[in-house]
Amino acid sequence: MNLLKTIGLVALLIAAATAKPKSKNIAASTASLKPTDWLSAAELRALPAGEDITLQQLENMSVEEGERLIQKIYHLSKIDHTLRPTYVPSAGNVPVILVKPNSKSVETNLNEMVHQAKQQPNFGSQEVTIIITGLPQTSPAVAKANKKLVQAYIQRYHGQQQPVRGSNMDYASGEQQQAATSSEEDYSESWKEQKQNRGDLVIINLGATLTNMRRYALLDVEQTGELIGKALVQLTNEVDVPQEIIHIVGQGIGAQVAGAAARQYKRLTGHKIRRITALDPAKLYATDKKVLTGLARGDADFVDAIHTSTGGMGTRERVGDVDFYVNGPAAIVPGADNVVEASMRATRYFAESVRPGNERNFAAVPANSKRQYDNNEGNGRRAYMGIATEYDLKGDYVLNVNAQSPFGKSAPAQKQTPYHSLHQAWRSDKLSNSRYE
Repeated sequence: MNLLKTIGLVALLIAAATAKPKSKNIAASTASLKPTDWLSAAELRALPAGEDITLQQLENMSVEEGERLIQKIYHLSKIDHTLRPTYVPSAGNVPVILVKPNSKSVETNLNEMVHQAKQQPNFGSQEVTIIITGLPQTSPAVAKANKKLVQAYIQRYHGQQQPVRGSNMDYASGEQQQAATSSEEDYSESWKEQKQNRGDLVIINLGATLTNMRRYALLDVEQTGELIGKALVQLTNEVDVPQEIIHIVGQGIGAQVAGAAARQYKRLTGHKIRRITALDPAKLYATDKKVLTGLARGDADFVDAIHTSTGGMGTRERVGDVDFYVNGPAAIVPGADNVVEASMRATRYFAESVRPGNERNFAAVPANSKRQYDNNEGNGRRAYMGIATEYDLKGDYVLNVNAQSPFGKSAPAQKQTPYHSLHQAWRSDKLSNSRYE
């Protein structure tokens, strides 16, 4: 995609930067927005054009290169809200996959999702997890992370480690042999003795419709979320799926769409979705300055977010009741080679926590910065990032992770003297009382 040349953004911004202000007041209010204050005209012209900006290009860049490019494009898009959201996929073109207990899948689309759910025995009798993807499977990092997440839920809900069979999303291909013995799967054997959590898994593959970066950047989050929200209302009305058992897991731009979907659900039913988990919620490029859009706390009874690429594809902004910043709010997650992989690490971490026995692999400390975390200066209640996050958590949390799988350190967060002096027995505070057990 040529995000800039196609939309004509560069020429517009250069003109805006060189135009004379009409008055001193206008000059004062717009001075900080001049692109040439932080980017020269030569740099503006040098930004990629045509179909240059693709997932593959971002994956071929270093993390630092990818972050610099994304930050330039993002800030350019925010000048006077130049980009307007114009792309809305049709419901019939949004693929949906219902994962069955036998690890096979039923492929349909958003229009037919409710009809297919009706055909599944006991659908919605227990927890319903709805994954909204945010990037296409053409990226190896995306495909691998999504496969890990689906496999984790199969193991959690059905006590199986097999990949999904019969799905065009290709979760079963390529790494099938490796997946059976990877450290993420074998990290904990305790799942074999645990009582399985039962539930239904639905994948709304929004990422499949975002076939180029133009669509990604111009996605109308609100209208797309309303489409999904109406489908969720149908699930409640026609399949008798109550809102208190629905957990939406939104990935990247899918996390922002999840917020809009949940608000639509509340408008139509008067009730909130139980939980939204945002996996590296994405930056929003195209927005309407008159509309508050994207995910925010209050969109569900509980909103938690895992941030892994705040300088790249993800946003640094708080979006949940609790926001987890891996290695701090400005760091590059360890082990990621590019911005796409860095963003998908949030999905990998969450997938690891979903596997029975790994729920408490990611211990975190309330802190506002990595320095505060490293110096033991945080304060307040500890938490576990991932599936076992407690619903009454509030605020910002920081944690360290491993560069390779298993990513969770599977150990309590580092001691903080002020906290431990008051709560010596924190380790034994009903650690088994997870909301999902």
